[in-house]
Amino acid sequence: MASSGIPLDAAAIMSSVLEGILYGFSVLMFVVTIWTVIYKRRVRNVNRPLVIVATLLFLLSTAHMVVGIIRIEDGLVKYRDTFPGGSVAFFADDAIIILQTLLGDGVVIYRCYVVWQSVWIVIIPCVMWCGVAAFGVFGVYCFSQVPSNTIFTNQTGHTVATFMSLTLATNLLSSGLLAYRIWTNERKVSGIRATRGKNAYAAILYSASLCSSIICFVLSNNGLYVMADLNVPVISIAFYMVFIRLASSQHINTDYVSTVIGRT
Repeated sequence: MASSGIPLDAAAIMSSVLEGILYGFSVLMFVVTIWTVIYKRRVRNVNRPLVIVATLLFLLSTAHMVVGIIRIEDGLVKYRDTFPGGSVAFFADDAIIILQTLLGDGVVIYRCYVVWQSVWIVIIPCVMWCGVAAFGVFGVYCFSQVPSNTIFTNQTGHTVATFMSLTLATNLLSSGLLAYRIWTNERKVSGIRATRGKNAYAAILYSASLCSSIICFVLSNNGLYVMADLNVPVISIAFYMVFIRLASSQHINTDYVSTVIGRT
C-alpha cells in the first residue's frame, strides 16, 4: 500500500522539531514532579516508586530524542540519499517507543490494581498489556526486516494497527476503571474533584495522541511517523500531570494520595 501525505524526510524534520518542543516541556514537568515529591520531605517519606517511574519516563524520552537527532543527522546530512544501517536505527527508535508505551500502560494498570485491591479487576487489562508487549516486539522485528517506507504493507501494517488499538483499549479500560473506583469511594474527600480531573485530562491527552496515530495509519499517511515520535513525550507529560497533582495534594488527604499512587 502506497503512503500519502508529506514526504518521509519532511516528516522526520517535523517530528524532530515538534518532539523537541514537547520534550522541553516534559523536562520542565519532570523537574517539577521530582521537586514536588521530595520538597520538605524526609527520605523515608519520599514515594520511591513514583520517583523511579518518573525517572524512567524521562530517560526513555531523552534516549528517543537523542536517537531521533542522530537519525536526522545521518539521513539528511551525512549520507543524504542513502542511509546504511537503517534497520538498526529504526530498531532502536521503535524499541524506545514501545518501552515508553509499556511503562505508561503498566503504571495505569498498577494504580488500578492498588485502588481496587483486586487481581480479578486487572486481569483483562493485564492480558491486553501482554498483547501490547507481544505485538510491540513483533513489530520491532518487522521494522528491522523492511525499509522505512513500507510500514503500510500487509504484515507490518496489521502489526502496527493491532499494537496501537490494543494500547488505546488498555489505556481507556484501565483509566475508566481507575476513575470509576475513585469517584465511587472518594467523592466526599476534599479536593477529589480536581484530582479526578487531572486523571481524566491525562487519559484524554494520551488517548487523543493514539487516536491521531491510528487515523494517520488508516489513511496510510506519513503523518504517522510524526505522531509516533510525539507519543513518547506525550506519555511522559500525561503521567507527570497526574504525579504532580497527587504529590501536591498530600496536605489535603495523605491517605487518599497514598492509595492512588500505590503506597500501602
